[in-house]
Amino acid sequence: MPQELYSVEQVADRLGLHVRTVRNYVRDGKLKAVRIGKQYRIARADLEALTGRPEVTGERQLEVSSIVRIDGVDRLAADRIGTLVLAALQGRRAEDGRLRVETMYDEQRSVLKVIVLGDLDPSADLLKLISAYAAG
Repeated sequence: MPQELYSVEQVADRLGLHVRTVRNYVRDGKLKAVRIGKQYRIARADLEALTGRPEVTGERQLEVSSIVRIDGVDRLAADRIGTLVLAALQGRRAEDGRLRVETMYDEQRSVLKVIVLGDLDPSADLLKLISAYAAG
């Protein structure tokens, strides 16, 4: 995988600094850079190390993490809900978004927990399905 390299000017633009300030950071060792000919090149990882955070690129990511607790569920109902969730996952297409689901049943307390992790829209659809089944 090729490494992204930035010029001093590009780094200055991204950080809102003067070009001389970035060059001074390089010369003082605050910002790691490679000299190619008469110019410096700064790797993305080194820029992130200086700023203390990864650079935000692309679109915003929305993710859901939910735990659905259903009380008063016997083993048979827990198995049905688990099968319903599994069938809903199997019928999905990859372009519908990421979705990961786990179920845990506590037989002593008659409690089923459904853990949902993933993109917003498919998670919402699955939660509606679980709600409709559990209410009915």
